[in-house]
Amino acid sequence: MSEIPTSSTLKAIVGDDPALRLLLARAARVAPSRIPVLVTGESGTGKELLARVLHELGPRPKGPFVAVNCGTLARELAESQLFGHERGAFTGAGSRRAGWFEEAAGGTLVLDEIGELPMDLQPKLLRALETGRIRRVGGSGETAVEVRVVATTLRDLRRDTQRGSFRLDLFHRLAGFELRLPALRDRPGDVLVLAQHFLDEFKPELGARVIAADAAAKLAAHDWPGNVRELRHVIRRAALFTSAAIDGTSVEIEATGDGAARMSRAADGCGPMVAAGDLVRPAAFGIESDLLPLRNKSFQQIQTDVFVWALRRNGNSRRRAAAALGISRSTFCDRVRRMGLGARSEIASP
Repeated sequence: MSEIPTSSTLKAIVGDDPALRLLLARAARVAPSRIPVLVTGESGTGKELLARVLHELGPRPKGPFVAVNCGTLARELAESQLFGHERGAFTGAGSRRAGWFEEAAGGTLVLDEIGELPMDLQPKLLRALETGRIRRVGGSGETAVEVRVVATTLRDLRRDTQRGSFRLDLFHRLAGFELRLPALRDRPGDVLVLAQHFLDEFKPELGARVIAADAAAKLAAHDWPGNVRELRHVIRRAALFTSAAIDGTSVEIEATGDGAARMSRAADGCGPMVAAGDLVRPAAFGIESDLLPLRNKSFQQIQTDVFVWALRRNGNSRRRAAAALGISRSTFCDRVRRMGLGARSEIASP
């Protein structure tokens, strides 16, 4: 794979996951072209950051970068906000105003959450993209604008076109090239890398410097439905409680959405989940003295060490081991199978 061109924003996209590195290489390849790009991915994966990379590596990196959230456009003013208006075009229009297309001229316009764009505005956006010209509300002529449009969405626009809530022709116009950011749960090797990155970022403000082993175990076991944004908030909250090492007691993670549903029921043939009253907190075991040193180990090795440690300290009981790590039994059993730890008899005391 060829080396990825540098940009200031690329430094803010942290991780060594192969899928992420391939995505960034594809973004660098398409950035200099004029092909429309659709950036997709779950909330919190960094879609606007990737859009900024496309801008910085694109043909007009010194031009304006304008990001607009289509979900916050006031329906009655959406057309004016995008394309501008002439004086007297409607009540309150006391002067001519340039829209976001004109503000982004010579640069990049990011239409964030494009799936939320009102249906009646979609054909007008399509025309602007096809012709490179816009008409201000109340105007009699058209204005040429040279702007690169990058659309982002967490929605399944293909499904929306089938349901009739998004125009198929607009979708094809926007998705000349699609870049899908992976969810954090699909790049588990980057969790601790990102956690330490955020800790270093907050160090001048909050002082915490390292992540203790029990905290690492909790971070590794979580599914991160809020992705990188959620992880950043968790690390910042944890750093508020310590000036040295973040430990498991300071890492507060709430199970929400699908994660909460998984934790509320038995799964994977492991029987009922442990009751809340039976939870044993990781700090009670003195995990730092029992666990092998984390330095010079890969994330996968660290995660395996943590799970082996939990099983040994709890007599190979998966129920108690999961409780010690503060995760559901079903999640614990799934991770054990993925690690290839096998039968309980294989986890012998050292």
